[in-house]
Amino acid sequence: MKKKEFKTESKKLMDLMINSIYTNKEIFLREIISNASDAIDKLHYMSLTDKQIKVNKKDFEIFLSIDKDKRTLSIKDNGIGMSKEELETNLGTIAKSGSEEFKTENEHKKNIDIIGQFGVGFYSAFMVAEKVEVISKKYGSDKAYKWESSGIDGYTITDSSKDDYGTEVILTIKPDSEEENYSKYLETYEIESLVHKYSDYITYPIKMEVSHTHLKDKKNESDKDEYETVTEIEVINSLTPIWRREKKNVSDDDYNTFYKDKFNDYETPLRHMHIKAEGTFEYNALLYIPSHAPYNYYSKEYEKGLQLYSNGVLIMERCADLLPDYFSFVKGVVDSPDLTLNISRETLQQNRILKTIANSIENKIKKELETMLEENKEDYEKFFKDFGLQLKYGIYNDFGMHKDKLQDLLIYTSSIDEKTTTLKEYVERMKEDQKIFTMPVVKQ
Repeated sequence: MKKKEFKTESKKLMDLMINSIYTNKEIFLREIISNASDAIDKLHYMSLTDKQIKVNKKDFEIFLSIDKDKRTLSIKDNGIGMSKEELETNLGTIAKSGSEEFKTENEHKKNIDIIGQFGVGFYSAFMVAEKVEVISKKYGSDKAYKWESSGIDGYTITDSSKDDYGTEVILTIKPDSEEENYSKYLETYEIESLVHKYSDYITYPIKMEVSHTHLKDKKNESDKDEYETVTEIEVINSLTPIWRREKKNVSDDDYNTFYKDKFNDYETPLRHMHIKAEGTFEYNALLYIPSHAPYNYYSKEYEKGLQLYSNGVLIMERCADLLPDYFSFVKGVVDSPDLTLNISRETLQQNRILKTIANSIENKIKKELETMLEENKEDYEKFFKDFGLQLKYGIYNDFGMHKDKLQDLLIYTSSIDEKTTTLKEYVERMKEDQKIFTMPVVKQ
């Protein structure tokens, strides 16, 4: 069959997307899984409004499989699927987003959490694949079609066979080169790692065949050790993030375990803040005040920032814009459906919502520190020993612009009893006739 050309200035745009828009090759899996999640979302939503659509939410899933001999990685979903015309429209036109179109058509209805926006994420597959096949069968149809492309040269759409509705994306992984080890995307542990990193909180189970090697039970103590490998289908994502769960259903151990695993710390944090903000904008956050400073905290190598998610999908490992420098010690995650992402979903477009979330988080942190200072002086002294210098610098920096905000968080050693005191406490216990001495201002 003769290949069809991509619509728009396909070759230039495809080359731009593969080589310029995305800076990190591994995000291809995030994009395809997000598309699969969107397809399931669409079918689920339609089943709520159309009684003729008979589906069970419990049956929805995304299945990953690897064939090392064929060098293929497959991502399969049982979502809405695509007709021949939709394959042509959505995959034959670069930057055409079926998800965005669906969202626009139903914008008057609530609770539609569609991840995709720009219709370019799918093409990130060509960063790691020399050929991409999409086999799809729309729900309610008896026909399946295959879209196939090796990149900028174009694509074909042919009749195909598929037992059930949904879509399967098959990537033929590129051969290794001196610059890139593409074969790692054919390793189960690597795919599991990428799912945990980027797509761990997709709301549908992501399943995969996983092999485990076990020591076989001995019949006699004198028998030699023998091992067996068992392959099982497992759900490899966490589904519901801890920050979206009700506080009453999360224990302190749950919070502390998440912190240690997520941020590779061996010590329990001093405080955690579980935030759920609703109103003109929405976000969920889980913030932590560590019990000690990282070894590189007061160095140029230290990078501040909170992990940023959009609808449970990791967008940025460290979003520095969410924390002021004087609160750079805070660790945590922020998840919001209201953020405006750039075309690659790797970075954010600066917008009012991001700044509003940052201001809200700053106030929450300040309030938590004030509460700790008031209710548990011992913990606060421990905190201040490691991070007090950062608060002092916050007062000094920017020409004292944040002095009023931070001054009550500073503590000093009293000359009377060697205990710590705040400026506010010092003033409150001053004698009536006590004079306040200030340093004279030296005029230049």
